[in-house]
Amino acid sequence: MKILQLGKFYPIRGGVEKVMYDLMTGLSAMGVHCDMLCAACEKEEIGDRDINERARLMCMRAFAKVKATMISPAMIFRMRRIRKDYDIVHVHHPDPMACLALWLSGYKGKVALHWHSDILKQKKLLKLYQPLQSWLIKRADAIIGTSPVYLKASPWLKDVQDKTVCLPIGIVPLDVDYEGAAKLREEYKGKKIIFSLGRLVPYKGYKYLIDSARHLDDSYVILIGGGGPLKGNLKEQIEASGLQDKVKLLGFLEDSEVSAYFGACDLFCMSSVYATEAFGIVQIEAMSAGKPVVATKIPGSGVSWVNEHKGSGVNVKPKDSEALAKAFRHILESPDTYTSYSEQASQRYWTMFTKTKMIEKCIEIYKNL
Repeated sequence: MKILQLGKFYPIRGGVEKVMYDLMTGLSAMGVHCDMLCAACEKEEIGDRDINERARLMCMRAFAKVKATMISPAMIFRMRRIRKDYDIVHVHHPDPMACLALWLSGYKGKVALHWHSDILKQKKLLKLYQPLQSWLIKRADAIIGTSPVYLKASPWLKDVQDKTVCLPIGIVPLDVDYEGAAKLREEYKGKKIIFSLGRLVPYKGYKYLIDSARHLDDSYVILIGGGGPLKGNLKEQIEASGLQDKVKLLGFLEDSEVSAYFGACDLFCMSSVYATEAFGIVQIEAMSAGKPVVATKIPGSGVSWVNEHKGSGVNVKPKDSEALAKAFRHILESPDTYTSYSEQASQRYWTMFTKTKMIEKCIEIYKNL
């Protein structure tokens, strides 16, 4: 088989791009030829590069990024040139540019459509894109979702359930920086550390996570890693509530810093409030480090499916600060309870969310095409 991963942009900055890249490297490592076609605005990223003898990354020039979509005519022309080279095109949604490139290419082979999420925020874009999206759904031979919950809940997929198949995201286990973790534990000595990581944007629900600190005693500290447009607002909220000693905004963290914080924390919290958060890869990163997770039961999202309630952690109602605090106390104030959740979190990762399991299931899907 020769496979092409099509969609999104490079370098890796989000979950969709990470899944594409991991599929390319994982499939090629298992003997399947798999290339990746994407776009970038950064001049230094543009061009072709061999990842290994069975994988090539083709990064085309984009002259703009509009509403999280790369505008790249070069991607269309390249797709037309290489359309006969592949048995299966694995296109990743949502990405109007990738869909347009596939539509204009004249490609006649099998199509696997990876439905990472519905388009929820860009309402105007969706109106323009909807005819093309409908074509893509009809054109696809298989529609892949990251969780059974999202596949069933998406209104766009309700009439094509016979084509859907679940492929949970899988990752390599987190390489914990134990030396860095020990330094952080010393910095926050005597504290129960709650860690969260992500862009500071509305759907992440950080204002509710910050507010949960009002329901916790001084033995707790909440550390939030990541940058974004809400940084100023969240900082003002912390100061106005007098929570400077209990909540810290860490800013953007390098990968090495992230592994230290995952190692140092007692549990991980995903406080997201909208189905824009379709899966939550950071949850399985936490599980791979043996950390319990507190997440939210977002209607139509796979987040609470990833985090098994009363197994790998606890799921609570979105936008409920008090419920978050109650879950933190439930997990962290009994050593036996904590140990049970920690062990189950690790077990759930190894049972369901390794990169190897994702690649093996993906090959099975391809063979069925």
